[in-house]
Amino acid sequence: MQHQEFEPPEELRDTIKCFWYNSRDFGEFETSFEVVPDGYAEIIFHFGSGCSISNEGVLLSLPSPFMMGLLDKPALFYAKNRLEIIGIRCFPWTVFDLLGLPSSKEGVRIFEHPMAQLQSSLKEWINAGRIVEALALVKQYFLKARSGIAMDSMLFKAGLAMRKAKGTMPVSQVAAAAHATVRTLERHFSQSSGYTVKDVSGLIRFEQVRNHLWHYPDASIAGLAHELGYTDQSHLSREFKRYSGTTPAAFARKAKKRKQGVNNDFVAFVQS
Repeated sequence: MQHQEFEPPEELRDTIKCFWYNSRDFGEFETSFEVVPDGYAEIIFHFGSGCSISNEGVLLSLPSPFMMGLLDKPALFYAKNRLEIIGIRCFPWTVFDLLGLPSSKEGVRIFEHPMAQLQSSLKEWINAGRIVEALALVKQYFLKARSGIAMDSMLFKAGLAMRKAKGTMPVSQVAAAAHATVRTLERHFSQSSGYTVKDVSGLIRFEQVRNHLWHYPDASIAGLAHELGYTDQSHLSREFKRYSGTTPAAFARKAKKRKQGVNNDFVAFVQS
């Protein structure tokens, strides 16, 4: 599996966390991979034999592009042969304004949008192995899209505070950082993302634990609970299982097998 991340231009850093490219060979048979929740929304362009998601036991073929919104549990995807992805990792409080779409709580969202016109040109660059050129095309599109909208400075300040605190900041403090009342912030936040500040903070905090255990599976779970402001290890374990469907210890064991080359069936729409 090959994964690369690319910093956005300065003009996009208030809306987009990063651009990324991922390539993986699944073999000739339909193979599943799991995407675990985090605190970002992803716009996904994919190339190859296609990509599907399991919906109540039925495989639903996904167009390119589609959106991965905030998840409250893991999502199971399927692919075969070579799957290549260009992803745009967005902040959940900016992605809908950036695309000019109404906010929603859909985990996987299929939508019609003018940016789908990029697919054929991107496919040509991807097939030629010209990843940098493909990313340049996507960046140019979003620079133009960003220039046409006015971002909410309150949400920018709130999001910055939430990310800096790794999801541990109480809503009242997030509102103070955004120079807003809790009621005003929650109204703006819900309108822009479809979620509450507390919802997104919980996912951001889970994401910190998930990423740390994925990269450092021998880390102390009790130490992570203390560092990230959970009441205790049991509290962390309950929240972790709520989002991942498994315990932190089981997740860490899976990560350790991956490091040993035994298991590689997890994709987080990977982030560092």
